Amino acid sequence: MPASTERAVGLLLGVALDALLGDPRRGHPVAAFGRVASGLERALYADSRVRGVGYAGVLVAGAAGLGLVERLPGARMPATALATWAVLGGTSLGREGREMARLLEADDLEGARARLSHLCARDPEGLDAKALARATVESVAENTSDAAIAPLVWGAIGGVPGLLAYRAINTLDAMVGYRNPRYERFGWASARSDDVANWVPARVTGLLTVACAERRGEAWRVLRRDGGAHPSPNAGRCEAAFAGALGIRLGGANAYGGRLERRPEMGDGRAPEVRDIRRAVRLSAAVSVAAGVLAALVARGVG
Repeated sequence: MPASTERAVGLLLGVALDALLGDPRRGHPVAAFGRVASGLERALYADSRVRGVGYAGVLVAGAAGLGLVERLPGARMPATALATWAVLGGTSLGREGREMARLLEADDLEGARARLSHLCARDPEGLDAKALARATVESVAENTSDAAIAPLVWGAIGGVPGLLAYRAINTLDAMVGYRNPRYERFGWASARSDDVANWVPARVTGLLTVACAERRGEAWRVLRRDGGAHPSPNAGRCEAAFAGALGIRLGGANAYGGRLERRPEMGDGRAPEVRDIRRAVRLSAAVSVAAGVLAALVARGVG
């Protein structure tokens, strides 16, 4: 079997494993990577961009190097399948979204506020059901790219090294990519690398959302008009496409660590409601499946 076909089949098998099993319950490779990254941070940390570049470079290169196992005889397909399963998070994202919907449908605001941290870093205190619904829908939209589409894009292009390198970059951004006194300099390289690594996948996510939407025309119109208004170079493409596809309005004031940020509004519809969470989860799942098929086709062509 040609190497390109092995890669394509491995990607599809990994997507199927994620759909059936979700994230590994124990010994998750991403958690192991996080422990290694935390240890290296303790050894290398300084309030310095140079140190941060070295820190990110060592970890991302190391992750990509592990992916070279795919070159061993007979290893490409199983290695691609296992790596894809390990780095994908689309099924777990859907579970978290549905759990938030369940809590809010049961009027369990305290439970929903406590659960929000599983999806985003937004301050949950004082958020009512509609604010929690908006936070959840926005997180599902943005994380559809980070958790599912971006790994598949990099897996299609770069095989197992691409899969592992992307997840390393994304994990480092979640660990140190913050604009605060500790990480403003040290985490700069990790944050910028994540922006670069997600630039193409975020736009692919927006286009696939349009393709999967019932309201394709509206999704396309809002994506084109509002996708660039978000302060993130990537998140706005995903959120705008979801807003148009679902006929709702996203954006507004968000609190992070006691700091209030005002985001431009995207879409022309009503404010999100609790029932929109399940709609967003279904749309995310459809986009992820479409991305899996597209990734397999690209892998065949690239290989």
